[in-house]
Amino acid sequence: MEKRPDRRAPAASTAVPAVRTAPRPVPEVEVRRSARRRRTVTAYRENGRTVVLIPAAFSAAEERRWVDQMVAKLQTREERRRRTLASDDELMDRALELSRAHLGGRAVPASVRWVDNQNRRWGSCTPADRTIRLSSRLRGMPEFVVDYVLVHELAHLLEANHDERFWALVHAYPRAERALGFLEGFEHGSTGGQGTDGDELEPGAVD
Repeated sequence: MEKRPDRRAPAASTAVPAVRTAPRPVPEVEVRRSARRRRTVTAYRENGRTVVLIPAAFSAAEERRWVDQMVAKLQTREERRRRTLASDDELMDRALELSRAHLGGRAVPASVRWVDNQNRRWGSCTPADRTIRLSSRLRGMPEFVVDYVLVHELAHLLEANHDERFWALVHAYPRAERALGFLEGFEHGSTGGQGTDGDELEPGAVD
């Protein structure tokens, strides 16, 4: 989830308590400041806590205001997503809608389901049996990000490899670049900007 504030101001701070939304308990919040971030504010869930990415130039008052606002918006977004994509059947329905809208209805999975054991991938597809799995870490992320991962996996039903034809299919989804940027930003924040070593699979890869 991203918001673009209207102004900037210098300051310093690190962690702020989240706004209390009864009857929910207050989630743990970690604020990460970035000198590279100029205007956007991003919030997402990571390992049971809320992470809010803000520009380094924000004042303490701006930090508190934006943390409260982003936590509240994130909770609202998660509640809506729980209602709309709570079950595997609903996830399957969404995948079929996306296939019709962006892939001419040609990608028809046998099953689409949430899984809890994909900590280094956002999604995976087995073309042989036409099954798609999405990491439960995507729950609560913006809808366009979940839709992008679904389109990516659906494209594998038509093109197994990450070749030119495959990416042409993926980019039929108009928000593909924005979703990729969101996921890259998420991984950058969660790893502190440190990449992986050698040939190890990059965290959160989509395959």
